[in-house]
Amino acid sequence: MTQDKTMTADDVAGRLESGMTIGIGGWGSRRKPMALVRALLRSDLTELTVVSYGGPDVGLLAAAGRIRKLITAFGTLDSIPLEPHFTAARQRGAFEMVELDEAMMMWGLTAGAQRLPFMPVRAGLGSDLMRVNPALRTVTSPYDDGETLVAAPALRLDAALVHLNRSDAQGNAQYLGPDPYFDDLFCEAADQGFVSCERIVETADLLKEQGPQTLLIQRMFVDGVVETPRGAHFTSCVPDHDRDETFQRAYVRAARDPGAWPAFVARFLSGDEAAYQAAVTAFHEEEA
Repeated sequence: MTQDKTMTADDVAGRLESGMTIGIGGWGSRRKPMALVRALLRSDLTELTVVSYGGPDVGLLAAAGRIRKLITAFGTLDSIPLEPHFTAARQRGAFEMVELDEAMMMWGLTAGAQRLPFMPVRAGLGSDLMRVNPALRTVTSPYDDGETLVAAPALRLDAALVHLNRSDAQGNAQYLGPDPYFDDLFCEAADQGFVSCERIVETADLLKEQGPQTLLIQRMFVDGVVETPRGAHFTSCVPDHDRDETFQRAYVRAARDPGAWPAFVARFLSGDEAAYQAAVTAFHEEEA
């Protein structure tokens, strides 16, 4: 009999510990597991090492002072180029940061998933990445070409948090949008994988909306499944919902104004997920 792995977002946060290395899936302001990030904010977790193609997940955790070290290729909201809390935290040196090329991140996660110490890549050669990351090493191909390559270090994670469109109760998870991002690698590189999703469905129903090639994550890499409709808000989770550009602009305005940010936190981040979603609904009613 297969295991039912359903739990709540707060259950996920309760499985984690301060000081862990947490990988967060999605990309910029696209399909981020924001309900799980908000659960982290409600917890007392701190001193985290965060691995992420950074968006508001990184911004919110930085604003709350939860990050000790960040490993990322960028911090963006996509339609707004720079994530404001990430930018401010970086400028004041609030955490240690390892900046990697996007491909180096991918191959680092691949090495972590394969339990290898590194993966050889060309990404980074001839760039300032080698200068700002003096710990990076190069390797020489053992074959006749003798090419010098960057040894992208493995990114091993204590836990991975990802958001998908659909999942069954056992953790087989499906994306329905245009891009899988690297959510599967995050889960495979982690000791524990947690999937939030727009809807939990029966396993057979995973094939009703799209074909089998969209089944991104296998249950063997998942320890918990959280059903949380609009759990990626305010990031996009196409086709279930687009990015909430109106709310994202309000977030950025508040993030850039130290006097306004406490009111934003009090309104949107002081309660549980249901309170957050209700506050967002009220916000849009006011804006209409």
